[in-house]
Formats: sequence, C-alpha cells, structure tokens
Amino acid sequence: MCNRSPVLLQKLLVLQSSKASIGAAVFSQRKRHLASEATAAAMKYILVTGGVISGVGKGVIASSFGTLLNACGIGVTSIKIDPYINIDAGTFSPYEHGEVYVLDDGGEVDLDLGNYERFLDVTLHRDNNITTGKIYKMVIEKERIGDYLGKTVQVVPHITDAIQEWVERVAKNPVKDGSVPQVCVVELGGTIGDIEGMPFVEAFRQFQFRVKRENFCVAHVSLVPSPRATGEPKTKPTQASVRELRGLGLSPDLIVCRSEKPIGSEVQDKISNFCHVAPDQVVCIHDLSSIYHVPLLMEEAGVIEFLNERLKLEIPLPKPARLMQSWRDLAERVDNVYKKVSIALVGKYTKLEDSYASLSKALLHASLAVGYKLDLKFIEACHLERQTKQETPHLYYEAWQCLTNSNGVIVPGGFGCRGVEGKIRACQWSRENNKPFLGICLGLQCAVIEFARNVLNLADANSTEVGDCEHELVIDMPEHNPGEMGGTMRLGKRTTLFKEGKSIIKQLYGNVNQIEERHRHRYEVNPKYVEQLEAKGMKFVGHDSEQTRMEIVELENHPYFVATQFHPEYLSRPLKPSPPFLGLILASVGKLEAYLDQGNKLSSSAQVTSESSSDDDGQLYKANRLLKKMTVSGKPLKQKQATPEVNGQCNGSHSPVCNGQAEDK
Repeated sequence: MCNRSPVLLQKLLVLQSSKASIGAAVFSQRKRHLASEATAAAMKYILVTGGVISGVGKGVIASSFGTLLNACGIGVTSIKIDPYINIDAGTFSPYEHGEVYVLDDGGEVDLDLGNYERFLDVTLHRDNNITTGKIYKMVIEKERIGDYLGKTVQVVPHITDAIQEWVERVAKNPVKDGSVPQVCVVELGGTIGDIEGMPFVEAFRQFQFRVKRENFCVAHVSLVPSPRATGEPKTKPTQASVRELRGLGLSPDLIVCRSEKPIGSEVQDKISNFCHVAPDQVVCIHDLSSIYHVPLLMEEAGVIEFLNERLKLEIPLPKPARLMQSWRDLAERVDNVYKKVSIALVGKYTKLEDSYASLSKALLHASLAVGYKLDLKFIEACHLERQTKQETPHLYYEAWQCLTNSNGVIVPGGFGCRGVEGKIRACQWSRENNKPFLGICLGLQCAVIEFARNVLNLADANSTEVGDCEHELVIDMPEHNPGEMGGTMRLGKRTTLFKEGKSIIKQLYGNVNQIEERHRHRYEVNPKYVEQLEAKGMKFVGHDSEQTRMEIVELENHPYFVATQFHPEYLSRPLKPSPPFLGLILASVGKLEAYLDQGNKLSSSAQVTSESSSDDDGQLYKANRLLKKMTVSGKPLKQKQATPEVNGQCNGSHSPVCNGQAEDK
C-alpha cells in the first residue's frame, strides 16, 4: 500500500456517506478522481530535462535511469515528450531529427524511443511519444463535442491538464510481461527555456503537487564545456540553466553534468554550492568509449541509492555484487574486440549518421556477438552513379573504393528517387562479386529492379515511385494515399510466413514457420513478376499472411544475398542481435556456414571476447584485462602500459570518435 492509502480510504468513506446528498453523477465523478489520485500515488515519476544545448545526451541518461532500476527488479516504462507541433515523426526528413523509429502498433516516433526499447528490452506504444500536436488535437476534439461545457479553452488549465492526464494514463500501460510498471521515466525534449516546451514545464510544475513529492523527482542534464582557450570546465551555463528551471517552478533533485573530459571534485562542489544541491546529487558523465558505460558510471555515482531514498522504492541494500553484470560484460566486450569487420552502408541520408541510428546499433549488436569490432563506412548512394563520375569524379572513385574494400554491404530504406540508381549499382556489384549483402525495404526493391534489368533483360524495369516505366517491378500498395502523407504506409508489426524448403535466412531465424517484424513502406514488389524472378534464381522465401506481398528475397548460389521488406533493425537488442544482421556479419567474416552447421551457436570465446580472432588480438585482450585488474587493485601503472581505456575512461586514443551519445540526437 502507498503512504497515502489511509488518507484516501478516509476520503472514500466520507464520499460514500455523502452519496445521497450530492447525487449519483457527482459521486461517480469524485470517485473516479480519488481512484486516479490513488493510482498516481502508487506510480513513481522521474522527469529528465535538458539545459544549455540540445543533443546533450538526455535520451541515454533517461534510458540509463531505467536500466539501473530494471537491474534492481523495478518495472520501468518511458515517455518521450517532443514539443514540436507535428502529430508524429512520420513526415520528418531524416535530416530533421534523425531516423523515424517504428513501434509494434505502427507508431512513428522519435528515435529516443529506440534507445528506451534497446536499453530496457520493453515494447512501447505510440502514446509513449507525446507531441504538442497530439495534445492540442485531443483538446480541440474535446472542445468540438462540448466536453468543456462552453468554457474558454486555454493553455492553463486545459492543455496542462491534458498533458498530466496523458502521462498518468500511459504510465500504467504494461510494456513488459503484462505487468504494470512501478516507475515512469519522462524525457522532456529540447532545452529549458524553449517557447515550445513552456506548457509541458508548467504541466509538470503542477504535476509534482498532484502526485506528491515522494513520487516525483527531476533530473536535469546540463553541459559543462571546457573552452580550448583555458581548458577549464565552466559551470556558469549549468548555473544559468538550473536558475531558469527553478524560476519555472521545478527544482532539480539530480544534476547530471555532461562534459568532454572527467570533471574534478572542485567543479562538482562548485555546481553543488551554486545550484543548491548536495554534492552527491551532482553526477558527472564524461564522453565514454561507448554508451554502455553510462549506466555503470551512474551506478558508481550512487544513483540507485539516491533514487531508492528519494522515491521510497524499497530496493534491498546493499546491492548484490553482480548487479549490472550483463552490462559490464557488454561494455567490456565493446572495448576489447580488436579484429574489425568493415561494412559499407549505401544510403541517401548519410550526412547525418542519426538517420541510420537503429541500423548502426543492429550492426554493432551483431558484430559484438560474433567477436568483431564494427567498422561502418557510410557511402552516399548518389556518389556511385555514373553522373557523379562526370561531374565530381573524385567522389565517384572514393565511393567505389570504399564499397569494394568492404567485407559486406547493406542497402537500407528511404523515400524518393534520389540515389536509387546508386543503390541499384551497389546491389549489382554485390550480386556479381559474391559480396555479402543485406537489403532493407527500398534495398529489397532496388535488388529486385537490378536483377530484372540485368538478368531478366527488362531494361526499363523500375519502381512507380521513381516515375512511369514499361516494367513496373515495384508498385504502390492499396494503403498508400497519395493525397495524405502522414500515417498512410504499411506500419508496425506484421506476420511473415516462410515458404517450405531450405533457406539461409530461415535457418538464421531458427527454422520457424513464421516471424513478426516491423514494417514501414508504401511500395511493394509487383506479384506478376515473381514467377519470372524465381525462375532465374531470385527466391522469395517469405511472404505476408495473404501470400500476396513479398517479404524476404534470397539469391541462390550466393554466400549471403538477403533482402527484407520489413525493418529488422527495430527489434535488435544489445544481447539479442537481429538474425538478418547477424547473418550479414557472419558471412562478412567467413563464419556463416560454420554457424549454421553448429545449430546457430556461436563459440563462447566469440560471444565474450575476441581472443579467437587472432593470436595478437588475444594477447592484447589479455594484457588489457590484466591492466584493468591492476588499476582496480591500486597497483601503479607505468606510462608505457597505458591502454585506450582504463576504468571506463577514454584517453582519446580510440580510433572511433568517443562521443558518448550515439543513441541520442
């Protein structure tokens, strides 16, 4: 029972005794209010806000809160608030906010919900993403049907009430194993002070009193820059940001300081002094070699103990010795694999790597599972086209050199005609040179078009998305409404049935008869060409439940040439890589056949370390492990023994950029 149960019980008894005098309608309304109050009291909320700049890492911090609580046996759900007026992220260009992430129910949402699902291994819903557009749409619809009884509809109280009611309602939705969560982590997008976010800040100012102090806390994520001119961490931006947050009625319980390098205790004490919080309420997260170190660093900073006391979570203390062990193993694996696998991603939005955030993570998950470090090369599809050879030949030759030097190729989805010919040429090169290949969504369509042109000799084969053509290999679906763009695609989790017979992709999925994956497309392979394509060796081994839509294609007599109409990257998890991506990595390092022969089992050494990749790599791995143990035990290290990472702190010598926020915008 919650702390307020006796009070609520007394209120209910008083209400029951006055039922006859107040009338049935008023009684029902007040009873619902008390029920809502009781539910709100039982749920705990952590609000994550950001200051100074956007893209400071709120998504990873919010996900890490959930990861820590999950490890302690606390059920967690997440809500992402985006203050833009769009109804959802479905009509965004990838250059605006990165990739559009798709949920089981077809919701097109912000990529931060992908962070939450990957970190917490939960299944979120479209209502876990709140936008200004959704809130205003709901309030206006209520006004149109007379719900406000002629009152003037205003931001306060109607918009702010709608926000609070939405959060309370969604927080109770099960996201894992059908159980109601105990804690809801709410991330408020943007930075404090943005005009778009003001109604949400005001809503949570009221919300903290609605659910009471013991059920609500605020974590403020702020940047602590270190200008090159001085090299000294500057706390003034954080002070100003916290001051503004307090001026709006919210006081931070935790201040999470993001910095390029570790922050000393002097700076931590200064922030504590000027921002009116205890020193242990200032958590410093510097740039790390991987985002998987963030929950571990927060755990070391005492975040679990603080949340346990602040929110009365009743987590048994002291913590178990092996708490977060799976995350420690994962973080260690990221740092201790040395043999690289090079994958070329031929895309249309490569100027912003967040456009392919889930793809990058899925490839990383698969690479780590096999025991290799991912070397992901982004290639702009347009640069592979013959027109580029005439206009900017250096870009053309650079792109082709990168493609031909890769171990495997992936051609992801996209919309519009730009870059399609470059993707088609990448498909052709992979097919003709037996290069491991994975096509996704548009990648499947390009692979089919290329095969029709060069094997079936249908020179004019193309997609109706690109324009009119004689041989329409790819056509639009009945769901596609050209007059309305938002939410008109084939979206969400759908069933794919495997055909009888042997296929590589079916084996990778465990030889099951059907699978469920998430979709996001409005074009599909024209069924009337399927028979001709299969006669020449392009087999459609998976189709939808009506057997009219082609879901998976696989090329005969090729090491690994697989394409899917669905997006398998959305369901990839750090400890459970997606089968199509795992197949690509295994084929790229020459281990796919052995993996399938062993019944889809990886060797234990490949799963944990890279000792099996080469003798030199194994020696380097052992040396790094020894150095870490020496550091933990307090024994001094000589300068020449320093490694790229000791105790989770990066010294800048990694080959990839250590930005610590690859999952966040």
